[in-house]
Amino acid sequence: MNITFRWYGRDNDTVTLDQVKQIPGTKGIVWALHQKPVGEVWEKDEIKSEIDYIHSFGFHADVVESVNVHEAIKLGNSERDQYIENYKETIRNLSEFGVKVICYNFMPIFDWTRTEMFHPLEDGSTALFFEKSKVENLDPQELVKTVSEASDLTLPGWEPEKMARIAELFEAYKEVDEEKLWENLAYFLNAILPVAESVGIKMAIHPDDPPYSIFGLPRIITGESSYEKLIAISDSAANGFTMCTGSMGANPDNDMVQVARKYAYRSPFSHIRNVKISDNGDFVETSHYTSDGSIDVKGVVQELHKQNYDGYVRPDHGRHIWGEVCRPGYGLYDRGLGIMYLLGLWDAYEANKVGESQ
Repeated sequence: MNITFRWYGRDNDTVTLDQVKQIPGTKGIVWALHQKPVGEVWEKDEIKSEIDYIHSFGFHADVVESVNVHEAIKLGNSERDQYIENYKETIRNLSEFGVKVICYNFMPIFDWTRTEMFHPLEDGSTALFFEKSKVENLDPQELVKTVSEASDLTLPGWEPEKMARIAELFEAYKEVDEEKLWENLAYFLNAILPVAESVGIKMAIHPDDPPYSIFGLPRIITGESSYEKLIAISDSAANGFTMCTGSMGANPDNDMVQVARKYAYRSPFSHIRNVKISDNGDFVETSHYTSDGSIDVKGVVQELHKQNYDGYVRPDHGRHIWGEVCRPGYGLYDRGLGIMYLLGLWDAYEANKVGESQ
């Protein structure tokens, strides 16, 4: 298990790499060129500058999250081929600097979706919150306002240039159902996977968050059947998954221990976090601690340990604790606690394995 920490860059994060370096066991930084407009080629000098900076703190920069997919590709319109060519060039450029995994998603218009960025919890902390009935009755423009007002920092998947085109994009997606979105994903993957495989990069698609349709938009990476469809598109070694326990696990029908058991071998990158799911479909982010939420985090880590998982792992969304002012879900303190919990579980399972063998 290769522990990493997501970081948004020198000018776009409240957390510094000096601080991350003090979290025991953290080997790498998960990064991206967050100020880069979606669809543009990531140039070599830009990549080198960021990676050199990360390396200067003793971290590897093997994982990029995310090289976002342009809406033209998801829509399958006449502009997609040019954006796919740009994506291929970015893959080639990243490979020259040692990148091993690219995380991406295929969610129409909206990336992750929450209705409240700083929802108060009983312990005095705050966390990201999703109120299902509110989303079902909410104008998408109101959601854009909620998210855009939550932070002065750029929020991936909620780029201002895209949010300004909400009405136009919703009109375009009237012609795209789940079947068509799957076709567009297959077109994209069949174009980029030979490039990724040739340069030794694994593409790792992230589950939809939440893992079901919202605002009438199709969502397709939602559970085990989605993974089977992806494998059917291409069994290339470059066609992998980002196993995110909190995103896919927000639907209680998805048993994340079983998902880990069946698909960890195809998941070069894992996000491990917890959510508390209510009977009405609401869910709130919690600490990583298993008992605080609905996800069997300790069972997931145990399954990864059984398989001698050597992929990249990061703690995911954390609470906002101890008065920290930070980007929603991405403070230092609770994610640092999350790393220590994950490593503690791993060490315990390792000690148990050694004890059983003696």
